[in-house]
Amino acid sequence: MASKKVASARTTQLVSTYGVGALFPAMDESFMVLGLSEWPDQEGTEIAEPRLARALGVQGFRTPPSGGTKGPSVPVIRFPRWYSCPQCHRLDELQRFCSWDEHECPDCHCTLVPSRFVACCPRGHIEDFPYFAWVHAGQRDQQRQGDHRMRLRSSGGSSSLGAISVSCSCGVQDVSMANSFNSDALKKLAPCRGQRPWLHGATDEDCSETLRTLQRGSSNVWFSSVRSALSIPPWSHTVQRLVDRHWKILRNAGSDSLPSLVRDLALPGIDVDDLVAAVEARRAGETSEVPTEHDLRRDEYKALSAGQPDASVHQQFVVRPVGALPETVGDFELVSEVARLREVRALDGFTRVRPHDPQEGLDRRARLTLGSLDWLPAMEVLGEGIFLRFDPQRLAEWETGDFARRRTAAVQQAEDRRAKDWNLTEAVVVRARELLLHTFAHVLLNELSLDAGYPVASLRERVYADDDQAGVLLYTASSDSAGSLGGLAAQSAPERIESVITSAVRRASWCSSDPVCIEATSTGADGLNLAACHACVVLPETSCERQNVHLDRATLVGTLDDPSVGYFGGRLLT
Repeated sequence: MASKKVASARTTQLVSTYGVGALFPAMDESFMVLGLSEWPDQEGTEIAEPRLARALGVQGFRTPPSGGTKGPSVPVIRFPRWYSCPQCHRLDELQRFCSWDEHECPDCHCTLVPSRFVACCPRGHIEDFPYFAWVHAGQRDQQRQGDHRMRLRSSGGSSSLGAISVSCSCGVQDVSMANSFNSDALKKLAPCRGQRPWLHGATDEDCSETLRTLQRGSSNVWFSSVRSALSIPPWSHTVQRLVDRHWKILRNAGSDSLPSLVRDLALPGIDVDDLVAAVEARRAGETSEVPTEHDLRRDEYKALSAGQPDASVHQQFVVRPVGALPETVGDFELVSEVARLREVRALDGFTRVRPHDPQEGLDRRARLTLGSLDWLPAMEVLGEGIFLRFDPQRLAEWETGDFARRRTAAVQQAEDRRAKDWNLTEAVVVRARELLLHTFAHVLLNELSLDAGYPVASLRERVYADDDQAGVLLYTASSDSAGSLGGLAAQSAPERIESVITSAVRRASWCSSDPVCIEATSTGADGLNLAACHACVVLPETSCERQNVHLDRATLVGTLDDPSVGYFGGRLLT
């Protein structure tokens, strides 16, 4: 079967937006990206990040194939399989209309339209919407009569689902799509069959989840599960990057031959003994305990807190503490300029219907391939940013107060309800410092976008809120050189960071939706936010690492009646 190019996408989109199992729109057609075992062998640039690779159980990462005029591309299949004709309204599988490489109605010669609806479950399974079962539900006596030529029509009276109806030539009554999006609409009608069309030759899995009807182009048809890590010392040093580049050769070299081997690879300014030591350290790291997400974040927090001087133009991690902080920024123990950083983001699975939350006890992520692979698709980000570490004593005093406890308890109740509704093994534990740090990161990102020259969608947060952590990293999220122009890191200067923080807190003290917003007791997805809306602290999805949940503006600025209960206690509001 010959292949053809159907559309194009940026390589970074194959990690974040159109990865394995995602639906890719192309003009009047729709395709699904196939699993990694079907991707071209040895294509894409290798990306090294040993800490993240160890955590994900792979040898390394690669950028997705770039395609181009001559290069191999990522393979896709047609999905959904059901199409309709806009002229005669016939509804059927594509293979009953025409051949696999066409999408034209043989009777009307009109371009066919892919099914507008698909059926998905939270474990990543997906299949065509069960039109036959939908139109014949409750009318079983008619299922064996006639030739069952179905049609999909829209009355045109409105854009609602009630205006769309499915009919069948067997004589059953027409059925509208009005109730098809109810959470239990397909529970008894079409149980999930565990279909995985993105994995060529895969058998159906046993699945107890309930299928949900979704729009083919809606964002909840595919949620990427992306794991990321910063390149920190010693892995960010030039010598380690040289080891990464030649690791396939150095990995199995004998102890006797290693010095002579690395001597041929050494660059000017790099000592052979340092290179040998780096190889030995890398080998020891591969036999050590597999790092967890907590381990990765803990090491990053320590590296950001310790700082790293600029010793070489090739260095990928440069963090410099700023000078003495102004009195108005006294709520922070440390503010650092992150002049250079590198982040690697790898796709390690996906979900549908709802995003994957690493803190949940149940892992619903779908597999990217049937077999085992020693690599994952990834992208690297080079950028700059600001790191702020809160005063631990000041933070401890606030988070043990009555106000912080009440706000945390309200969000925890929402998490408990969500765990029950979604049959999770355990609810995510909400902590007061997480609410505070996460909300502060959002309001500061909004403020920095006004001063640093970056749109807020190009900025990103990294929140460190464990028991022994109390910091936020705000950095650029661009995959090209535009992410390191210096405009963001420059805002960390003492004379600038004072006005940025003060202005951010004052701006957060009032929302155009107040007093409704500040007095809200449940907002956002699954009610996991309190005083937070799109007019004040909610950010674009590209900027927030926690899907815009666990946000509460009142933790920063208090309430309208008592601003002093907020962390900043009204000090920056006058």
